[in-house]
This record gives sequence, structure tokens and C-alpha cells, in this order.
Amino acid sequence: MKEKLRILLIEDDVIEVMKLNRAISSLELPHEIIEANNGEEALNILKDKKALPDLILLDLNMPKLNGIEFLSILKSDEELRFLPTVILTTSSNRKDLKECYKIGVSGYIIKPLKYEDYRSKINDVLTYWSINELIKN
Repeated sequence: MKEKLRILLIEDDVIEVMKLNRAISSLELPHEIIEANNGEEALNILKDKKALPDLILLDLNMPKLNGIEFLSILKSDEELRFLPTVILTTSSNRKDLKECYKIGVSGYIIKPLKYEDYRSKINDVLTYWSINELIKN
């Protein structure tokens, strides 16, 4: 049985936030989205250890605290390091990709330009994490 996910979306672009919400709605997925505009805001949300998300979707290019900086802080925290974190970005830079996996990211998805392709990728990643054993424990 698929689990309802609590998803922390860390994204500074309002259009991208709307696009993700639209995709989830059109796919009729029951997931709860918590939004943070940047890494600093996300860290404040994560201070409440009783309401942790099941999955983090993280953009790389953000003001204040970028995705790689956020990921480094997250993975150095003993309680937060096991939160599955998937990069959702426009960056196809191999250096970014390798750095994220070196730090401990769970996945790296490049946002496609076509909405239908984007919607399909979102469906795939959320389906995977909704049946993953880590989420159930």
C-alpha cells in the first residue's frame, strides 16, 4: 500500500512551487507539501523534530543558503541525516551532481522543460518513496 508522504519542498521559484503542486494535484496524489523558500527557512522547519518530513525535494540554486550548503548541514546532523533528499533542479552540471552524491543525496532529478515529462518524473519519484521501507519505519 502506498503511503501518504509529508514532503518538504525547498524551492525559491514560485512558478516551480506551483508546478509541483499542480502535478501532484493532477496525479491525484494524497501527499502533504510543506514549502520553504530557501535552505535557512527549511532548517527552521526541521527544528521541530516531531513533525519531520518523509521526503525532501531540494532545489540547488537558491539565495541565502543554496542546496549544496543545506545538504551539507542536513547530512551532518545525527537526527536529520537519514531524511531522504532528492535534488530537483535545472542544473545538469556534473560537478553539482557528483558533489550532491558525495554528501549523501538520495536522488538527483533534472527538471524537464515539458510539463508532461516533469509530471511523469514527479509521479515516479513520489511513487518510489511512498513504497520505500525507510518511510514506513
